[in-house]
Amino acid sequence: MPFLYRRFVSDRSGVTAIEYGLIAAAIAVIIIGSVQALGTSVSATFSAVTTAL
Repeated sequence: MPFLYRRFVSDRSGVTAIEYGLIAAAIAVIIIGSVQALGTSVSATFSAVTTAL
């Protein structure tokens, strides 16, 4: 049993996958926030152009 525990503790292959998952999630949150902020700005600009016409 101690052999399995040592092998489990020394195995680092899952750590990389978790790190990549966290990075992908952070990038997705940044993109969603940027699109929402930009969408509001663009919507306001189109409304101003529509009003001016």
